[in-house]
Amino acid sequence: MNFRVPALCVLLCGFASAQVPNPTSQPPADQNPNGYAQGSTTTATGETVPLFKVQVVSRTIDAVNYRHLGGETKVGMVGTTLMPQAKGDAHVDSRHGRVVISAKMDKVGPATQFGPEYLTYVLWAITPEGRAQNLGELPLKDDHAQLDVTTDLQTFGMIVTAEPYFAVTQPSDVVVMENKVLPDTKGQTEEVTAKYELLPRGQYVKTETAKGLQPLVEDEQHDRHKVPLGLLEARNALRLAQAAEADQYAADSLAKAQTSLDRAEDYYRRKQWKPVETAAREAAQNAEDARVIALRRREQKSIADARERDRQRTEEARARASAAEAEQQREAEQRARAEQDLQAAQQARQQAELAQQQADQARQAALTAQQQAEQQRLAAEQQAQQSQQQAQQAQQQAQQAQLQAQQAEQQREALRQRLQQQLNTILQTRDTARGLIVNMSDVLFDTNKYTLKPGAREKLAKVSGILLAYPGLKVQVEGYTDSTGSPEYNQRLSEQRAMTVRDYLTAQGINMNSVTAQGFGQNDPVASNTTASGRQQNRRVQMVVSGEPIGDVASAQAQPSNGPADQQNLQNQAQPAANPSYQQPQMQQSPQAQPPQMEQPQQQPTVPR
Repeated sequence: MNFRVPALCVLLCGFASAQVPNPTSQPPADQNPNGYAQGSTTTATGETVPLFKVQVVSRTIDAVNYRHLGGETKVGMVGTTLMPQAKGDAHVDSRHGRVVISAKMDKVGPATQFGPEYLTYVLWAITPEGRAQNLGELPLKDDHAQLDVTTDLQTFGMIVTAEPYFAVTQPSDVVVMENKVLPDTKGQTEEVTAKYELLPRGQYVKTETAKGLQPLVEDEQHDRHKVPLGLLEARNALRLAQAAEADQYAADSLAKAQTSLDRAEDYYRRKQWKPVETAAREAAQNAEDARVIALRRREQKSIADARERDRQRTEEARARASAAEAEQQREAEQRARAEQDLQAAQQARQQAELAQQQADQARQAALTAQQQAEQQRLAAEQQAQQSQQQAQQAQQQAQQAQLQAQQAEQQREALRQRLQQQLNTILQTRDTARGLIVNMSDVLFDTNKYTLKPGAREKLAKVSGILLAYPGLKVQVEGYTDSTGSPEYNQRLSEQRAMTVRDYLTAQGINMNSVTAQGFGQNDPVASNTTASGRQQNRRVQMVVSGEPIGDVASAQAQPSNGPADQQNLQNQAQPAANPSYQQPQMQQSPQAQPPQMEQPQQQPTVPR
């Protein structure tokens, strides 16, 4: 049975004289090109009134249970008091495994009329329990909007809200449209109560500085192109994340968002219009993540501070109670001592008579004790002499052990220096806290491949011969690339090159349990990726040699640390003569790591690597 629950909005606010303007509104005197009032709303009677900041407690809309495989139906979309002229409909088709929604709206004003932080509209699905799902951004063309999306929900209502960018995770309370069940709508209608503890009011302006949000420049032009909406949303998302103190509570996520925005701005300055939208949407999504994380962590910090204050107050109260109890106990002890002194005075006379007898007995006991003490003193002196001799012997043994340890440390240091000198004759080697790092430049590999050149095989054969002469050594092989190409491609190429070197070392006789390989892709560059020379330095394979024989054991998880020496002479290694007799070891390819000789990713490197 279908039933309809009318929309309800409970508003808590003060008297009209105590109301303050909504910080998201603009002066109502200005009109936008479509005739909508800036910072105002129109009632059902046609009266234009300004927006006010109110606290929305709850809101109810109609939700429809679109039965599984129930076919296509239609619901209406009507404007709220914030945008009463808006209208539209949504065709909902319940198919196998998903619900397809095709929504169209007309007479939709610009989002900026509700405040400088609002740039776009988002369509939401609200479950009967009040859970909101972002269905997507409504692209606005003139005053029309159309969106085709799918959802895995079955029972939901739909609303449209004004938002600062597309990637928000919770709807704002600027609800401009909501669904309306039509007489011919198929499905069971239920009431949705969207509690506003799930949809907080004013989250985008609470933490803004005193100067307030400044409008973004929407009519800025670059080579006769307006600033894309996606780039404006990304800028807006980043400044809202900064206003939420994401630089303090989510610095890593904010840095990712800034990097994506810088890339989008760079595309825009270079007039590369197509990639601008992709990079801008990535920046907006990262900025939303940073903003949400910052708000959550700030709330957690506030709760923790409150708990700490409560704990301190409780401890202070307990300390005061303990002090009062101690004072009472002290007074009771004083009274008990006074009573004991009185009893002692009474007994003193009785004890005085026995004192003489006890004194005689004491003198006799003292004489006996003196004799025993003399015997004990002689025994103690003898025992002290023995202990002193034992201490001297122990000290001599400790000195001998320390001398042996110093000799062993000197031997390991000499062995480490000799090994570094031997490896330096073949490949550039430096001594670090992690061990000896042997560097292989990119020129020792085939271009864009992980196969070793003959000269590289000859160098690795010599390195293997040296390492075999030092049993107990461990080798960590680490692969790196420049930033050209996609991160996935660079990660796979670095792993394949590292595993190629590892397999070659084990083929030369080095214990496979002593050699590990790991790829780091384009991470940890040693030079700038903006120049060809810098990119060539970043394309490298490092072998970290460590172990007990040379007095150093590398950590279980490699943490590459590049000193200044990494930025010099990385491309000056000589190419030895080819060794045609050696066959490149074959590596088993997993589905996740395909060789670069196969089908390449969409983003290919632009220079040899």
